[in-house]
Amino acid sequence: MKLLQHGYSVNATIRSHPGSKKDISYITNLPGASEKLQIFNADLSEPHSFEPALEGCIGVFHVAHPVDFEAREPEETVTRRSVEGTLAILKACLNSKTVKRVVYTSSASAVVFNDKDEDMKDESSWSDVEFIRSLGSFAGPYMISKTETERAALEFAEKHGLDLVTLLPSFVVGPFLCPFLPGSVQMALTMIKGIQDQYQHLMNISMVHVDDVASAHIFLLHYPNAKGRYNCSSNTITINEMSEFLSAKYPQLPIPTTESLSGIQGYRTPGVSSKKLLDTGFVFKHGLDEMFDGAVQCCKEKGFL
Repeated sequence: MKLLQHGYSVNATIRSHPGSKKDISYITNLPGASEKLQIFNADLSEPHSFEPALEGCIGVFHVAHPVDFEAREPEETVTRRSVEGTLAILKACLNSKTVKRVVYTSSASAVVFNDKDEDMKDESSWSDVEFIRSLGSFAGPYMISKTETERAALEFAEKHGLDLVTLLPSFVVGPFLCPFLPGSVQMALTMIKGIQDQYQHLMNISMVHVDDVASAHIFLLHYPNAKGRYNCSSNTITINEMSEFLSAKYPQLPIPTTESLSGIQGYRTPGVSSKKLLDTGFVFKHGLDEMFDGAVQCCKEKGFL
């Protein structure tokens, strides 16, 4: 949406399922889509399927990633598919006559999970696969595959001279176009929705507005000196701070009090430093109020609240 708003011509890919047709009207009905948006069918398991979408493009945003929070496949399978698919796409970009830069969407989960005792993590930090496994999180395979895929992408780019930068957003919160509830929004609204068994994941949570993430992608596509990794997170908030913030913002809702949360135990995820991104001149334009305003309003409109 942000690219269309800026007047770009956009080639986008979707994954089609045999025998079923996805309703993508929420994308094709965007302002400017009929003139500036072209949809291609592609799948990470068939990397060559992305080649038609790359034709004529000057920049590529690789945001697709396998997600399997239900553990239907082994961790190694998810990681292998992601790494192999990403490298094949990067090879196609390398062979393209028009692509100037690739922006790969990684995740803050590729930065924050290791045994180094630090309150904030910058881009020099890498998550440790064994440490992630030791946490026993349902999202472990996703965190591991994100970490391994980003590392492989950067190594490929360095070896072959491909202009690649990676963006590592924390929990992305705000309004959403899709007809389903994004996992990051679900996590941010855990207290509002009263999902008590998820409170343990809110001990210390970093968040960023979806519009800032989109803007950061476009910014890094054009910033001439962009190189390497860039964290993308504007706010870090503890479980008690979130309780106080939401109680003040939504006094009509039964937000859990700090006293009721005193017995909650969970892994305290380090915060995410975006100093490197800010030093380029990029500016975050949205804070916590706008993140929750957009997410809550969207959830109400779509029937999730």
